[in-house]
Amino acid sequence: MSPYKSTPLFGGAIVCDLPDKFADVSGLRQVPDNQEVYIDKDGFTSIILEITERVKSKGTGLEADGRALTTHLEELVGDDTETVKVWNTTETQITHLDEKTPAYTLIATQTPQADTARAAAPDFTALILTLVRLEEHQTDILITINVPHIKGEYDEEDVDLALGKQGELIGDAVEYASRIWSTLDIKDWGLFKEV
Repeated sequence: MSPYKSTPLFGGAIVCDLPDKFADVSGLRQVPDNQEVYIDKDGFTSIILEITERVKSKGTGLEADGRALTTHLEELVGDDTETVKVWNTTETQITHLDEKTPAYTLIATQTPQADTARAAAPDFTALILTLVRLEEHQTDILITINVPHIKGEYDEEDVDLALGKQGELIGDAVEYASRIWSTLDIKDWGLFKEV
């Protein structure tokens, strides 16, 4: 199990535990103000926390939230929606938020199209996407863990999501997500007035 450290995000307005071995990407390149991006120093996995305007969709409750989750996933993958397979979606509890706060997590995979696949392209990328809906602030928080599976970097026999076999990389990412759900704490709600 990876050691974690309490990490201030968005100038300390949000705090959560992230794996110790992840580095803040803003030290390497420009990151949009509404994102915090961390990358594994020893691998290819990245964790992105993003504050976005709340997606408004038809319906209410679970139906509207499901549509919002789909909208966010489509925005993440762009025009490559046919290369994405969603394996499961579950309701999620963010420990330090009101238990009525809607939150959902999906696990999906995206496989590069054969005609665009390059030698360095991953076999597939697993996505663990958590959507936290802050209705009164007209805000959605997205927590995305991208897990590229590059040939030679993982044991192909250990991964078969159809059979429930996640393999080590996805298993680690699920653990990271779980730690974020249990430690994410909003310290300054004024953050959402700025977005």
